[in-house]
Amino acid sequence: MTIRIPAEYDGRLLRSYLKLTLGLSTAVLASLKNNEQGILVNGRRVTVRYVLRAGDLLELQDRDTEENATDHVIPCRLPLSVLYEDDHVIVLNKPADMPTHPSHGHLCDTLANALAYRYAEASEPFVFRPLGRLDRNTSGIVIAGKTRAASGCLGRSLKNGNVTKRYVAILQGEMPLDGLTHTLEAPLLHPTDTGIRRTVAEPGTESAVYAKTLYRVLAVGGGHTLVLCQPVTGRTHQLRAHFSYLGYPILGDDIYGMTSPLINRHALHALSLSFPLPFSLMDAAREDTPAPLTGACPEHPLNLPTPDGYLHTWAPLPDDMALLLDQFFPTAPIPKEHPTVRNLLCLYPIAN
Repeated sequence: MTIRIPAEYDGRLLRSYLKLTLGLSTAVLASLKNNEQGILVNGRRVTVRYVLRAGDLLELQDRDTEENATDHVIPCRLPLSVLYEDDHVIVLNKPADMPTHPSHGHLCDTLANALAYRYAEASEPFVFRPLGRLDRNTSGIVIAGKTRAASGCLGRSLKNGNVTKRYVAILQGEMPLDGLTHTLEAPLLHPTDTGIRRTVAEPGTESAVYAKTLYRVLAVGGGHTLVLCQPVTGRTHQLRAHFSYLGYPILGDDIYGMTSPLINRHALHALSLSFPLPFSLMDAAREDTPAPLTGACPEHPLNLPTPDGYLHTWAPLPDDMALLLDQFFPTAPIPKEHPTVRNLLCLYPIAN
């Protein structure tokens, strides 16, 4: 990573700039300090006590090497849809029926395998650092940090509430079409006798974790409901468990509802993700109060950085869900094209 120091940071300690402005973690800083070429200013190695001057050229060796590359993910040639990529992050559109990580029985058919192959073809060291994960049969957006520093920055943005992920889901049954944003706060419990299934628990139940979901009903028809939803917390199976708890399980969900002849998986798609690109925000955005999320307004491009430092991404709806939207919700704001998605997220905002 190469940065030309702006005038407003003249006279500032390098340590302060690295930790507060760039948001580098203690572990990443230690790694850089131990590397002969880890921290250079104007081509010379310096310590973190260096006093910055306007115009200084700061170089950080934050790229992965063969020594720290992941060696347990087998590179496999699989379909891989890249929505956006720069030096710090890569945003992918995961298809259904593809796990995110390798696991027992899924050693060569995951998103990690596909990405490992892409990096191997480019002769680049590979480390898989996704920000969260999607269930095997949930399609849509997955973001991964390409360096330790970028991954740490993404993690802090998530913790500070600066990452907004929106899903579309088709539910069994017709919910009231009231135009309101609804909030569901229902703790989730993972009983030892239910396999991977989560259950909604009473508040205060031991081992239960807080879970909050926001959702809006977009359309109803044919005994089904189209919802735009946002998991404020990112618990395992959160949306699937919450909608089942409401009595409207996601269509085709064989764990929280039932299988369906209409679709061979649960009808859930990670439609959009808005987040600050690593190192794009200044100190004010790294205080305890999260930076305001401007949202995907119609004039903002999707899958391209915007002037506010955010990236608003969009993953096209897969064919199986698009066909169901045409069948059950012909007059709904169908999110198939960029203008439609921009209008959808602007006209139907989900806010805390």
